[in-house]
Amino acid sequence: MRTLIRGATVITLDAQGELPCADLLVTGDTITEIAPTLHVDDAVVVDATGCILIPGLVNAHMHTWQTALRGLAANWTLLEYFKNMHAGLATVFEPQDLYIATLVGALNQLNCGTTTLADWCHNNKTPAHNDAAITGLLESGIRAAFFHGTPKPDPQPGERPFWEVPHPRAEIERLLQAHQGRDLLSVHAAVLGPHYSTLEVALHDFRMVRELGIIGSLHQGGGAARTPEGWEKLEAAGLLGPQINIVHGHALSDAQLKRFCELGMSFSAAAENEMTQGHGHPITGRLRALGKAPSLGVDLESVLSGDMLTQARVALGMQRSLDNVAYRELHGSIPPTSTITTREALQWVTVEGARMLGQLDRIGTLAAGKQADLVLIRADDLNMQPVHEPVSTVVMQTTLANIDSVMVAGRWKKRHGKLVDVDLAPKLAALQASGRKITTALGLSR
Repeated sequence: MRTLIRGATVITLDAQGELPCADLLVTGDTITEIAPTLHVDDAVVVDATGCILIPGLVNAHMHTWQTALRGLAANWTLLEYFKNMHAGLATVFEPQDLYIATLVGALNQLNCGTTTLADWCHNNKTPAHNDAAITGLLESGIRAAFFHGTPKPDPQPGERPFWEVPHPRAEIERLLQAHQGRDLLSVHAAVLGPHYSTLEVALHDFRMVRELGIIGSLHQGGGAARTPEGWEKLEAAGLLGPQINIVHGHALSDAQLKRFCELGMSFSAAAENEMTQGHGHPITGRLRALGKAPSLGVDLESVLSGDMLTQARVALGMQRSLDNVAYRELHGSIPPTSTITTREALQWVTVEGARMLGQLDRIGTLAAGKQADLVLIRADDLNMQPVHEPVSTVVMQTTLANIDSVMVAGRWKKRHGKLVDVDLAPKLAALQASGRKITTALGLSR
């Protein structure tokens, strides 16, 4: 099967740069050629005149299990979220609730132009919950990284609190054996880390990640750390490196951040939710000062929308604002030019997400030999014209209404503004029923 996408403005974010009018050839699941004009006799031709072609977006951090609770946490601070979600609503989820939430959440990501989803699943109290969530990911057809986490309920009498419980290695090993590399799926660990666990647990979890050769992702921030000296102990044990991904990172000192960058650790920001729930300002600028860049994630659809281009805009605007204020305080005037370009913001939701997942050799840019994960944006729509600078048009003008087509590994998942081969009605009905059941159990239904 060969597909020739013809006549698009192509933003490769790779060595070829931007091509104002070019063709892209897909053979099987792979991009085989990009050039101003390609002559191919045996390909299905897609007329992309008036479109901008970009790499598939990467959502580097999302708790997809909360899809059935969309909007419910929009007015909650982080403290209210811990109480109402983890110690409350999360406790009544059954495997089927994880399945339908993850399936519909992943389909929405495809609809919004996200081709790779890092699903941070930490409401999975049984193996059946894990299997249900993974089934939803596989059924959606998205490229997925399943980050196996652990629930965080309030401890019951006689029960060890979650922060004293090591990550269940046997379950990670089962999932790796069953699913690693299957149908675009990879398996990793969403561990507690020293901010949310004892030192004993952190050492166990980080050793497990290294020994299994997977990514260990952890939240860092949100109140006082349980093990303030944990990072020093973990580094002394030789357990820090590129396999460790820090989400948020607000509680890190400048010295820690610098050291972690030197060690090759990655960072994922969730700019909109961090500012909404009280984490603080995203660490984007602190990373840029060290020559590094964040990947970005939606974090919580229970709070905000799942659109990754919105995340790029919010993170860009917030850091520009911080930079502008800092310049004004130092020089007494508005800065002469912007500190961050729109190209950087687009790379945060493509290149940097791929890098965090260790998949930049396969995804994140458009180049011959890479996986055919791509998005066609209608640039001749009312809200997009005229296009003077394609990258800025993508980042600053594009909305969900402009996402025409989405391809993952050479297969169309969305065409002409509609998901392909998806009967949404019964799925949305099941999602609504799940949401009602969960909220009713906690007395939050209207």
